[in-house]
Amino acid sequence: MKAVVQDRYGPAEVLRVADVDRPTAGPGQVLVQVRAAGVDPGVWHLMTGLPYLLRLGYGLRRPRNQVPGLDLAGVVTAVGPGVTGFTPGDAVYGTGAGTFAAYAVAPADRLALKPGNLSYTEAAAVPVSGQTALTAVRDAARVRPGQRVLVIGAGGGVGTYAVQLARAAGAHVTGVCGPGKLDLVRALGATEVVDHTRADLPDQRYDVVIDTGGNRPLSRLRRVLTPSGTLVLVGGEASDGKWLQGFDRQLRALALSPFVGPRLVPLVAKESTANLTALTELIEAGQVRPVVDRTFPLAGVADAIRHVGNGHTTGKVVITL
Repeated sequence: MKAVVQDRYGPAEVLRVADVDRPTAGPGQVLVQVRAAGVDPGVWHLMTGLPYLLRLGYGLRRPRNQVPGLDLAGVVTAVGPGVTGFTPGDAVYGTGAGTFAAYAVAPADRLALKPGNLSYTEAAAVPVSGQTALTAVRDAARVRPGQRVLVIGAGGGVGTYAVQLARAAGAHVTGVCGPGKLDLVRALGATEVVDHTRADLPDQRYDVVIDTGGNRPLSRLRRVLTPSGTLVLVGGEASDGKWLQGFDRQLRALALSPFVGPRLVPLVAKESTANLTALTELIEAGQVRPVVDRTFPLAGVADAIRHVGNGHTTGKVVITL
């Protein structure tokens, strides 16, 4: 089968399309014929091997899994021993390993039936970013009706979902984004929008701040929180340090949180069938929709990852097969 492969860490030039063996579904796994696969900043990190800290889990000298890709949407081809709830022919979406390929294996407990009102391309834009935003809004921030929520990076992959999920929870949402994304963020449910090229952050206080941008110091973010507010840090892109990059901010927040009034929460996203099912219900009810920035063919994965790496995408980038 055709797949994108990389045998070393580095820039997008390390990626190439090659013929590889089709994987097989083991116990608890599902083999999916991939129709579309999402691209997110996590894929860029795994391609470059930066920060170095992540290599402890993914391979010190080279990627342990030579086929990149996490998000997928496609059709079940086979199920492994012990799998219930999925049968060949089912349209599914979720997360797996090596999804930039014609076929990929995914754990059954990280898949769900594809929302009926989404195409495969749209569905592939949901799993990683949608579940990250769901974990941030529902679990980490515990957003409640009437709260004031500030979403930084509101026009990005996670931010577009965070705005919609906070709005669906009954919050008053303010979105911070670039000038070309203001109308979109407003259409997604933000009551107020802020152009980050003209103003840093609003001179107001918020019950919840969800920062997907990763380039503001904790001291600045704390100043826009109410005394009992919650700051949720999604990822970290603020530093050029090769060992931790922006994740040093996550560690500082973890250490500081017990000693300050506001809650500082470094986000650990949760991927599960239950979370995907919760998103499916919201999507099919019309409360949440994916935003697809651009699509690329499998042979264009390097260009897709470069596009994501520049940090200016609107919503998600998707690979179509």
